[in-house]
Amino acid sequence: MDYAILFEVLLCLALGYFIGGISPSFMIGKIKGFDIRQEGSHNAGATNTMLMAGKAAGVFVALMDILKAACSWWLCCWLFPELELAGILGGVACIIGHMYPVFLGFHGGKGLACMGGVVLAYSFKSFLLMLSLAILIGLITNYVCIVTSSMAAIWPVYYGFRSGSWLGTAILLVPLLPIILKHAENFRRIPEGKELRLSYLWNKEAELVRTGYEEVDKR
Repeated sequence: MDYAILFEVLLCLALGYFIGGISPSFMIGKIKGFDIRQEGSHNAGATNTMLMAGKAAGVFVALMDILKAACSWWLCCWLFPELELAGILGGVACIIGHMYPVFLGFHGGKGLACMGGVVLAYSFKSFLLMLSLAILIGLITNYVCIVTSSMAAIWPVYYGFRSGSWLGTAILLVPLLPIILKHAENFRRIPEGKELRLSYLWNKEAELVRTGYEEVDKR
């Protein structure tokens, strides 16, 4: 066993995980006087931030989550240029750290924006393609949970065919099961009519009434 390579792999995983654990959603909630984990969907991510603190805050959180995952990839590639899958290891660890951050009692977000950051770090053209596909799936299904779960499976397969690295694909598939489990409650709420649709973005009041959500008046 090459212990030098093992050490680099572990460092990539640690760096990605702890960067992923930095939660802009939680920070914004605290600034506005509430714990994002205790409000709305209890999810420390962009969608719940949008629900509880407004669209501008939600967009900011999404951009920061994308950036932290991309930075995890780029940082690991820069630190360990000889490690072939350094970026993938750092990026995937960032997604896991975002979803299960030790700083927040392992209660984080659901991974969509961070997954987007990983795609962005790999290739801007791939990011635009995956973003277009995610928007298409969102418009067809009208549920973010379906978009996230679908892209968690589609993106690694796309990467495998494009790069020829099936080991990289296997690593990129690691977040798939946690993402599905994180969205289990969302899927259960769909037939009950209690899951927010993507159309919340342009039909806010109707969606809040339909699902029974209440916004926190702390903007």
